[in-house]
Amino acid sequence: MARAVTLIRCTSLSDVAEYAYAATAPAESRLIFLAGACPLNDDGSTAAIGDYAGQAAKSVENMQAALAAAGASLQDVISTRVLVASTRREDLVTAWEVVRDSFADHDVPSTLMGVTVLGYKDQLVEIEAVAAVLDS
Repeated sequence: MARAVTLIRCTSLSDVAEYAYAATAPAESRLIFLAGACPLNDDGSTAAIGDYAGQAAKSVENMQAALAAAGASLQDVISTRVLVASTRREDLVTAWEVVRDSFADHDVPSTLMGVTVLGYKDQLVEIEAVAAVLDS
């Protein structure tokens, strides 16, 4: 299946970043704007309480379910924003590594942010995403 997303590399910027610096999608693509994927279980309880990696993994799982419902996959994501309720860089990196590894070689442009609090009780991670697909 043809993909709408093209990742853009920028050789004049640092190669330390673990993601593409930009991405494009053609005008005829259908954009999918996801609500923040949260680490919630089917019963509404928060998964992996106190575990940044566990919550990141559950958030990715829930994001994949939302993408599938919209006819997309992780390979169709054009950008992400990863929110982590912590002031410790180590916690942000722990969550980021799970998200990064989930995308494998589809290293979309992403922003990683430490925030003071997220919406659900015991929530530590949330992932926002935009995807683009070509409907046949």
